[in-house]
Formats: sequence, structure tokens, C-alpha cells
Amino acid sequence: MRIIEYEDKYLEDVKDLLVELEEYIVSIDKDNLDYLHKDYRKKMAIIDLEKVNKYNGKCYIAVDNNKVVGLIMGIIPEYDEYDYLDYKCPKRGEIIELIVTKNTRSKGIGRLLINKMEEYFKDNNCEYIKIEVFAYNDKAINFYTKDGYHSRMYDMIKKIC
Repeated sequence: MRIIEYEDKYLEDVKDLLVELEEYIVSIDKDNLDYLHKDYRKKMAIIDLEKVNKYNGKCYIAVDNNKVVGLIMGIIPEYDEYDYLDYKCPKRGEIIELIVTKNTRSKGIGRLLINKMEEYFKDNNCEYIKIEVFAYNDKAINFYTKDGYHSRMYDMIKKIC
């Protein structure tokens, strides 16, 4: 198994992984707000990869026997005038996707992908890393917490009808 920078020849595998992640999110969504749109597989990887390119990011993949078994995408977003009004705005990296296929989880692949992205962010002088984690994804929350990540904000919702 090796961690490499994304190559276009792996696009279909990346699409499959993102669908696997979305199916998992749908399965744990207690609010029943997430769903797998008919165009998700066709469009989501392209949207994410465009974001990676636009915001000085990287996509790394874990490849085993020429099959992608994990991926991580990260960006280094820019701040705007609004951000500077109430925030110190240290340079940060953001992890926008991380998945390891269910058949290879708990083998250290996620940790290797995180390490690779953290190294990229450090090389680009980022001071912090931000990642959004679905509130019902206890496995991911535990994974990140063990690695030193912590909550800074909460996004709360209330159903009103």
C-alpha cells in the first residue's frame, strides 16, 4: 500500500469512495436530511477536485494493488474582509474529504493520509487544520479526537414543522 498524489486515472475509484462515504452519512443521519442525489457520483468528485485546485490544495490517495482504498482532500482557503473583522485569521488548512473504504478500515490508512495532509499544510505554513465532521459520525469524531482535534464551534439545527 502506498500514499500518492491523486492522478486522473483513479477518478472512478475516487467517485466510488465518495459515494461510499455519502451512503454512510445517509445511514447515520438521524435527521434524515442527507440523501444520495442521482448526480452525486457523476459530479461530487469533480466539484471537490476543482475546489482543491482553486484553493492551493492537495488530494492524496491510498493505493493497494492498483485500487484506491482511501483518500484525503485538503485546501488552504483565503480569508475575506468579513473574516478579518472578528478573527485573527491564522493561516489554516481544511480537510474537506477523508475516507477509507470499509474493507480496509482500522489498518492505519486514515492515519497515514492525515499525516500526509498535515505535512503538506505544515510545508505551506498553516498554523491550524480545520475539519467539519458530521455530528452523528461518532467513529470519525473519536478518530479525530484521539489525534488531538477538538470542537471549536457547534452548528445547531431545530425542526420547526
